[in-house]
Amino acid sequence: MPAKYSRPQPLSALPEFIVEIASMQMETRELEGKVALVTGASRNIGRAIAEALASAGAIVVVNALRSKADVGAVVAGIAANGGRASPYLADVTDGAAVHAMIGQIVAQHRRLDILVNNAVTHQDKRFLEATYEDWRRTLMVTLDGAYHCTRAAVPVMIESGGGSIVNIGGLAGHVYMYDRVPVSAAKAGLAGMTRALAGDLARQNITVNCVVPGPTNTLRAKPSRQDPNEIPIPRLAEPAEIAAMVRLLCGPGGRYTTGQCIHINGGLHMG
Repeated sequence: MPAKYSRPQPLSALPEFIVEIASMQMETRELEGKVALVTGASRNIGRAIAEALASAGAIVVVNALRSKADVGAVVAGIAANGGRASPYLADVTDGAAVHAMIGQIVAQHRRLDILVNNAVTHQDKRFLEATYEDWRRTLMVTLDGAYHCTRAAVPVMIESGGGSIVNIGGLAGHVYMYDRVPVSAAKAGLAGMTRALAGDLARQNITVNCVVPGPTNTLRAKPSRQDPNEIPIPRLAEPAEIAAMVRLLCGPGGRYTTGQCIHINGGLHMG
């Protein structure tokens, strides 16, 4: 099994153009003075997003369910690179816990400008093997979690003069992927929620978009079953590439983009 299936590459090992993009972005601070919350940010795509927003100047609250050591490592890494971040452990499926988290952010920073709903749980099981508990847990983390965080964040964003919400979707919500019925339902629901919220919140200067990664080089319990040779750009995405799109949508260049599902998959799905 190639190593890229199991471990993200360091920056020095990334394709040269990705390093160039990262270097150009580090020269700007377009999110200076903004406060961001990234859920499920202890590793993988969530971590990359937290790092990208921090490098743009945002103060980032790094959320996870229970991975205290991993969250601490993300915060320490951001600080080592001159950014500002703080950890917050909370279960996004618990509405009271989410409201407490948002309340703490407001008490500390007086505002919230960016919400990235990235928290997810994976259930790769055949439909008849998955239990109802598997189904409910998947929908609770992906959809209920996004609902609780958005419901708590929107009033604060309105008070702050507007904001950006980015939901992290999944290819399973748009194309058939076997053994993914609960995930497909949850991610399809997230795409629908994105469009509806974008319409509801546009007049409040809040944009809502969904970034949909394709097969990505992340640390997961199971390696991707997608053969990179089947992708028009024949490789897996790097988390930094997903994070770059989130950063763009949250910055001044993304203020006229809302209600969109933006696919980052090397051409695997063109929708």
